[in-house]
Amino acid sequence: MDRDRLKIFCGTANPPLAREICSALGVPLGQSIVDRFSDGEVHLQILENVRGADVFVVQPTSHPVDKHLMELLLMMDALKRASARRITPVIPYFGYSRQDRKDRPRVPISSKLVSDLIMVAGADRVLTMDLHAPQIQGFFRIPVDHLLAAPVLVDYFQQLNLPNLIIVAPDAGGVERARFFAKKMNSGLAIVDKRRVDIDVSEVMHVIGDVQGRTALVVDDIIDTAGTLVKTSEALLKHGAAAVYACCTHPVLSGPAVERICKSDIVRVVVTNSIPISDTVTGCGRIVVLSIADLLARAIQSIHEETSVSTLFI
Repeated sequence: MDRDRLKIFCGTANPPLAREICSALGVPLGQSIVDRFSDGEVHLQILENVRGADVFVVQPTSHPVDKHLMELLLMMDALKRASARRITPVIPYFGYSRQDRKDRPRVPISSKLVSDLIMVAGADRVLTMDLHAPQIQGFFRIPVDHLLAAPVLVDYFQQLNLPNLIIVAPDAGGVERARFFAKKMNSGLAIVDKRRVDIDVSEVMHVIGDVQGRTALVVDDIIDTAGTLVKTSEALLKHGAAAVYACCTHPVLSGPAVERICKSDIVRVVVTNSIPISDTVTGCGRIVVLSIADLLARAIQSIHEETSVSTLFI
C-alpha cells in the first residue's frame, strides 16, 4: 500500500473512530482545522499537502446532523480545490436517510438531496455502512461501496453461543438483514408486523413465527428513541420468548432511548461505534459497543489498492 499517497482526514463527528482506522492502516490522521466563526459558520482549513493524494474523509452525519454534514461538504470542497486526486467520504452513518421516497404529499426526498450535495462538493466515490434504505445507492452517479456491520455483530453473538436462538426482523423492511444473520448463525427467523402511526411512533401488531421458549435476537439498522425496540421486546416475551437480545449498527439513541432500554426486559443491546457513544450511555450496563474501525480500514485499503471490497461481505 502506498501510504505516502493515502490521506485520511476527519471532521468533528467521530474523531476516535478516525484515529482507530488510521491506527489499523498504519497512517497518521491528516491535520486540519475545523472550528467556528463567531456567527456559527464553519471555519475549515487543510494543513498539509494533498496534491495528487487519495483522500478519505471519515465523517458520519450524526447529531447534530446539519453541522456534521456541512463540515463534510466543506472539507471535500477544500480538498478538491487543493488538487486531491480522489476524494472518498467515509460515512458510517448516513444522515437524512429515512426520507428516501415520497410516501405522502408535499414531502422532500431528503436522502436524494444529500446525495446530490455530496457529489457536487467533490466526492469521487462513497464508502458507507448499513444504509437505512439500500436504494439510496442509486441516488449517486458515482461508485458507492455499501458495507454491512453484520460480520462484526455476528462474530460477537456466535461467541455468546445463545441457546435455541431465533433471529427477529423488527419490521418487513428488515427481513433481508435478519435473514443474513439467520443464515450465518444457522438459526430460525421471525418477523414482527408493525404499523408506524407517527414519525417516531410505531405499534406492534403481530409476531410471525414461533418464538415460544426461544432466545430472540432483534436485528435492526438504527435504534433511535428505542420505542419500537421495547415494544418489539414486549411482544416477543408475551408470545413466549425465553429472553430478548438486540443489536443494531447505528445507535442514534435520542430522547428517552437509554432510559427505555435500561427499564426494559432486554438482556443486552449490542451496537457499533458508527456514531460516538458517551460513557453515560454504556454506563447503564445493557449496551455493548463494538468497533467497526478494522472493517472500514480494510475497505479503505481495498479501495486505495483497487482490489475487491466484496470479500468483506462474506
